[in-house]
Amino acid sequence: MKIAIIGQQDFGKAVMEAFLARGDEVAAVFCAPEKEGARPDALRAAAEEKKLKVYQFKSLRAPEAAQALAEAKADIGIMAFVLQFAPQEFVSIPKHGTIQYHPSLLPKFRGPSSINWPIIKGESETGLTIFRPSDGLDEGAVILQKKTPVSADDTLGTVYFDRLFPLGVAAMLEAADLVVAGKHKELVQDETRASYEGWCREGEARINWASHVDFIHNLIRGCDPAPGAWTTHRGEKLQLFGSKKHLVRTFGAVKGKIGEVTAVSAGSMFITAQGGQIEVSKGKLGSGKKVSPAELGIAVGTILGS
Repeated sequence: MKIAIIGQQDFGKAVMEAFLARGDEVAAVFCAPEKEGARPDALRAAAEEKKLKVYQFKSLRAPEAAQALAEAKADIGIMAFVLQFAPQEFVSIPKHGTIQYHPSLLPKFRGPSSINWPIIKGESETGLTIFRPSDGLDEGAVILQKKTPVSADDTLGTVYFDRLFPLGVAAMLEAADLVVAGKHKELVQDETRASYEGWCREGEARINWASHVDFIHNLIRGCDPAPGAWTTHRGEKLQLFGSKKHLVRTFGAVKGKIGEVTAVSAGSMFITAQGGQIEVSKGKLGSGKKVSPAELGIAVGTILGS
């Protein structure tokens, strides 16, 4: 088939290369312009290396964007990690329209940080959706979905890189084949089940040690590796990674005060919270590198976040 890729970064690159590897034609590639000082977009760089037509419009609403997509004469548009708004007059141009990847089980967890939030909220399952882009945010009809379990120790990194990334690439191929062959079904999303979550950024990633140990554990792993759940040590930002939780069932049996570092070794640091302790295996203090707890230089008895 003849496709147009609208996307960016490593996921967009992997999707493009998967279509090319099986013999499909990439008629055009649309990438958002890089911000000043940012590293080169992986999709753009790979497409230019393969001598493909690459467009970088500031807005996909621009008439020039629609003209470029029309000239590509694509059978289908493939949206693979797109942060730009794509209007209906743009996505409807390819012969069979456009499909889009979203890393959650829509209509749950609409929005830009849809991998972080299911982990932060303690979900035992997440997944991906291939759907028809609409003018609403992640509201279009669903074409197919893939599910994956979320274990108690999964992180953003393991869920995305180990599962949602490769599953997503394969799902884009599968959905495109179904749509072009006319064998797909489109299921309208159930708005009564819909949820929207905004960005998971620095403000959302701050640890409150007075929270229950379950919540803190989920926050750390849902922000691992990015944006990095954090607290403070002597007024300096301290990001924590590699969380394990240790519950204490007996009232009053939790060792230490809330936020207190109770043990430090080469491979772990224990911090007290409501209902138990958090054990972390890595930390990043200020502008330093991610290191082992022993290398952080934080003494037993320190109260974090105070």
